[in-house]
Amino acid sequence: MTGTVFIIFATFFWALDTLIRYPLLNAGLAAIQIVFVEHLILVAGLWCWLLITRQKLWGFSRKDIPSLLVIGGLGSAIGTLAFTQAFSYMNPTLVILLQKLQPVVAISLAALLLKEKLNLGYLLCVLLAFSGSFMLMYADIVALLSSNGWHYSPELLTRLIGYGFTFIAVISWGASTVFGKKLALKGYSSGQIMNGRFTVGLVVLMPFLFSGLPFEQAVNVGFAGKILLMVLMSGALGMLLYYQGLKKVDSKHSALAEMAFPVMAGIINWAVLGITLAPLQIAGGVILVLASFAVHFDALTAQQKFTKRQSIVS
Repeated sequence: MTGTVFIIFATFFWALDTLIRYPLLNAGLAAIQIVFVEHLILVAGLWCWLLITRQKLWGFSRKDIPSLLVIGGLGSAIGTLAFTQAFSYMNPTLVILLQKLQPVVAISLAALLLKEKLNLGYLLCVLLAFSGSFMLMYADIVALLSSNGWHYSPELLTRLIGYGFTFIAVISWGASTVFGKKLALKGYSSGQIMNGRFTVGLVVLMPFLFSGLPFEQAVNVGFAGKILLMVLMSGALGMLLYYQGLKKVDSKHSALAEMAFPVMAGIINWAVLGITLAPLQIAGGVILVLASFAVHFDALTAQQKFTKRQSIVS
């Protein structure tokens, strides 16, 4: 029970991210400014932690470069940038809910690249996930297919761009999960992998930052402080509570507890920012979250069966 409470509190702090990220965009900061400063803080913090704990700052080989480019360049830099940019074009709660497609992307890529087997249960989960996603996007899909023609509606075009950024984030983070697992299987610690992820991400973000100069709004001390608070709350504190929870519950129960994240985000966004969803979108969100949990549970069940068979053989 204690572990579940830790994870639910972690999802609460993750959900608070929107309360800072969204207003920063409305205040005139570009997405690249927010994400770059976020990475700068994370890299500085990780380097200090690795030095204090006397761990290697790098230690990766040349063969690890493709994996680092995926988890850092694609997952951390492009994924976070696309996720943040999507907030400027569409409902942030919708952006967060659609991120529950990540397990589908991750497991599909694992089957393709790591040769992990898929079963009928997984395919049914995918169908359920896409059904929920369709319900979330139904109103915009109907508008797109209307006789007026989508290219005549600036508002619809804006939403389509938002969906584009959202799905870039989904694919980027899903791919990052798979290649992060590849590095973990090679024996690298979570601290080393996180350091590699954010350091490579910071380097990849630099061309985006310089190409956007000059910005309408500079990152002053006040803005930097808010980004630091966001990193500490949703990043450091959220992950600390999450890993404390993982020590006390098994993976399938942690996956169930993680379902609280989009619920927390939806409630907080509605209560504080006044951002709501239509009834059909709420129903679609519930289906998508349930499908995401089912994917997690199906993968965990398959892993447990594999581990049991291995122990019997040995």
